[in-house]
Amino acid sequence: MPRFVVEADGGSRGNPGPAGYGAVVLDPASGETLAERAEYIGVATNNVAEYKGLIAGLTAARDLASDAEVLVRMDSKLVVEQMSGRWKIKHPDMKPLAAEAARILPRAQVTYEWIPRERNKHADRLANEAMDAGKRGEQWEPSASSAVFAAPPAPSGPPGDAAAGAAAARAALAAARGGTDAGAARGIAGADTLFGAPTAGPVAADAGAGALLAVPGAADQGRTSATATPTAAPAGGQGWGPDMGAPATFVLLRHGETALTPQKRFSGSGGSDPELSPAGRRQAAAVAEALAARGTVQTVISSPLLRCRETARAVADRLGLDVTVEQGLREVDFGAWEGLTFAEVQERFPDDLQAWLDSPKAAPTGGGESFAAATRRISATRDRLLAAHAGRTVLLVTHVTPVKILVRLALGAPPESLFRMELSAASLSAVAYYADGNASVRLLNDTAHLR
Repeated sequence: MPRFVVEADGGSRGNPGPAGYGAVVLDPASGETLAERAEYIGVATNNVAEYKGLIAGLTAARDLASDAEVLVRMDSKLVVEQMSGRWKIKHPDMKPLAAEAARILPRAQVTYEWIPRERNKHADRLANEAMDAGKRGEQWEPSASSAVFAAPPAPSGPPGDAAAGAAAARAALAAARGGTDAGAARGIAGADTLFGAPTAGPVAADAGAGALLAVPGAADQGRTSATATPTAAPAGGQGWGPDMGAPATFVLLRHGETALTPQKRFSGSGGSDPELSPAGRRQAAAVAEALAARGTVQTVISSPLLRCRETARAVADRLGLDVTVEQGLREVDFGAWEGLTFAEVQERFPDDLQAWLDSPKAAPTGGGESFAAATRRISATRDRLLAAHAGRTVLLVTHVTPVKILVRLALGAPPESLFRMELSAASLSAVAYYADGNASVRLLNDTAHLR
């Protein structure tokens, strides 16, 4: 039995207003586009346009193979829940559309899944192309990339090959349903997903300026690919969740180098507050150009420490934005360890250091801030900023520990994971926060191009 993924969307510029829909049929194994449909439908509501997109997508799938098993993915919670039979259809305009969609293929052949808008970009683009064409008084034309489905040739090998192929097809459909991509579903339009594994064994600590600690025996081998991972399963299971809209995205920029960075010294909020070094200023200028080219940052917020404010100012000047200082983004106070290397702390304060490595509640010698206390501070700061910047992309210029904590919380990772990350100077990360409490992470931890 052929298997397809249908992604559909609809939109109205006014709700009701000029409306259109888009739908795409995909091969779940290869991701290849098999068919595209889009149409301007005149004045209508968003929901009508979304149903029209569903009808067009199912029709295209049926035209390719009437016996196909189809996974429908849409970012409309209303359509998904109504077509799945969990919500009643009360609006008189929706009832005939839902009935029409249900008649296209047998119910047993169709499965519905809600996805965030960020995963429905192909259908959304087609819907907007159709609306744009309608505005010009034209009809939407399919792109040259739309393919005609052809059934795969029968296997020529032994029977085992056919069984393996069927199993692979089932696995591909399961992957398309989110079984192996529940985290990557919430990818961010941000940096590349690179995550460098730490060096085995204790390394020189530079919690404010460079290398993160690696606990003995805790280091992973090789490189780990970081995918966007939600902190909890979406409400309702099976990938279901509310129609949440655009997330708030925090682009996390660690400040550029200071004189302490290459020396790998603790540099927190209780030390000398160093300025950027010449290398750090070059990094700040380079990352400013990179963010300007991306063009997504709408607000710049900085830690109060000088190295962050200088980095933030370089970016904000390039973007034409102001810098807001947020006290909650400051680095941890490392107490008596400020300015020391990891080896020097290990020599002078071995018991305190071991306690710090063993428990997030332990504070550095001399009244420093524990990771547990920093987590409470940074969590409160995160929540306050999320409330103030819903649906926006905000650059947070901060330090190693705040970035690590924000990433850890987004991933739902345990406190000891703070010692298993490496964060280079002027490196970028991003966290998208959704209305249901889930979050996803994307990392870029390579600053070679910024030097």
